Amino acid sequence: MDKTHSRERGAAPAEEPMPVVLAGARGHGRWHLDNIRRLTAEGKVRLAGVCDLRPLTAQELGDGLGEPEQSADLAGLVTRTGARIAVISTPIHTHADLALAAAERGAHVLLEKPPTPSYAEFTRMVEGLRGYGAACQIGFQSLGSHALPAIRKLVSDGRVGAVRGIGAAGAWARDEDYYTRAPWAGHRTLDGRDVVDGVLTNPLAHAVATALWLGGADRAEDVTGIELELYRANAIEADDTSCVRIRTAGGTAVAAAVTLCAEEPGEPYVTVHGDRGRITFWYKLDRVRVEPDGAPPETTDHARTDLLDNLVAHLRHGTELLVPPDRTGAFMRVVEAVRTAPAPVPLPADAWRTESGAGVAPRAAKRRVVPGIDRLVTAGAERLALYSELRAPWAAPPAEVPHP
Repeated sequence: MDKTHSRERGAAPAEEPMPVVLAGARGHGRWHLDNIRRLTAEGKVRLAGVCDLRPLTAQELGDGLGEPEQSADLAGLVTRTGARIAVISTPIHTHADLALAAAERGAHVLLEKPPTPSYAEFTRMVEGLRGYGAACQIGFQSLGSHALPAIRKLVSDGRVGAVRGIGAAGAWARDEDYYTRAPWAGHRTLDGRDVVDGVLTNPLAHAVATALWLGGADRAEDVTGIELELYRANAIEADDTSCVRIRTAGGTAVAAAVTLCAEEPGEPYVTVHGDRGRITFWYKLDRVRVEPDGAPPETTDHARTDLLDNLVAHLRHGTELLVPPDRTGAFMRVVEAVRTAPAPVPLPADAWRTESGAGVAPRAAKRRVVPGIDRLVTAGAERLALYSELRAPWAAPPAEVPHP
């Protein structure tokens, strides 16, 4: 590959903050902006540039970040600022090209999830990054939780017996405006390009990826089969109420039942089902409850390592990356299954209702609710079952996705 624009990637001196550019500073990018602000205050990074279609105002940028250069051209911004890291929080279908453009100019990459909208794009990106010698961290923040190794130890110590499966549940709510916030939102494709912005692959992607990690099946070769059911209550292309069951090379079944049409939205979680108890992990809270048979439950809260902080430590000290691309290969098999599956089945009009949600008067947001979906999500994670197996009145038999 052409490396004429690449710079030497030797680690920056420990005493100097590492220059970072942020691509996509609005929407979820605001979280990254605040995180960079925190790490700047700790002396670990400095914001050298912001890449967005419209420059941030002084109010949007806020305090503590100086006056970073702003440009809509990420490649040029990386070159001019000498950025060592590019944080990419842009639409899904732009990820691969932007990651490669930044890497060609000498930057390492923190890339938001999902990494890409197809397995072919994922492979192209990974091979390109490897050719440029660029490190890449995928933004599954839940995989930085210290709860994960703690759960692994509980399992290895036999606290809940032999693992019989991993179940994930996510009952969230999104109003109709969520799907009009950006041209790509809720789309499977846009202008001929794959987007795959469905509930399994984007809003509740952490549930799937975390369940695969806990099942010891996070690499592409760990997946031996996928059963998938995709539905939608909203007037969108993509799915908003779906379930998946993944067969793994190790024999552990991993299932996820998720929705954006919950009656009573709650914290998503992953459950490790043992033959002598269970372990539940609320991954946004870093909270673990172990319930061994015949013993009182124990609940613990855990710390979390920030993924940008971990990437900086990797570049400075050789610390192992927490979420390199190859550890998201199994998740990308699920993305590919969703991409190639038939279009999500629209739920019949009597299977959902419209409710008014939070909003600023005189216009309150509206959202679509699927009655009974909370119970189905819980049962899916508990029984490792698909909606059709749970006899949801609107569910069709599952589609078996051919294994690549």
